[in-house]
Amino acid sequence: MFLHQKRLQYFTPPDKPDPLFAKKMQELVGGAFGEMTVMMQYLFQGWNCRGPAKYRDMLLDIGTEEIGHVEMVATMIAYLLDKAPLKVQEEGAKDGIVGAVMGGNNVRDEIMAAAMNPQHGIVSGLGAMPADSVGFPWNGRFIIASGNLLADFRSNLHAGRC
Repeated sequence: MFLHQKRLQYFTPPDKPDPLFAKKMQELVGGAFGEMTVMMQYLFQGWNCRGPAKYRDMLLDIGTEEIGHVEMVATMIAYLLDKAPLKVQEEGAKDGIVGAVMGGNNVRDEIMAAAMNPQHGIVSGLGAMPADSVGFPWNGRFIIASGNLLADFRSNLHAGRC
């Protein structure tokens, strides 16, 4: 069971909307090494732990803390997208892609560098999504919870999650 307190521990709203930064932060939510993966990995490692209870408790405590990280990043994305001027949103629809194709540049780089994530406006109502920065849905296959406590701890170290 989790308890949700209706306030963030620390929060400073951004000075102005910034959909480009929100797009980059989206990777921190739903990317392969994002907070959703970290949260689910620790929780499943804890639930699957057959070792000493102190390790199970530690993993579940860390996983529970990670829920707060998902909330903080998702909240910041929503604030970065809130009240984004229509002009800023339209920047993502400009024809820079055609220019990239004509100029022989990488279209993906053009999209990533210049455009607001269109899914923020179309899919999520200007909020965070359980996806990475290019819209690829978060996937439970990102988590590692092998049931082998030592192997799981090493996986967490490898991913920089300890």
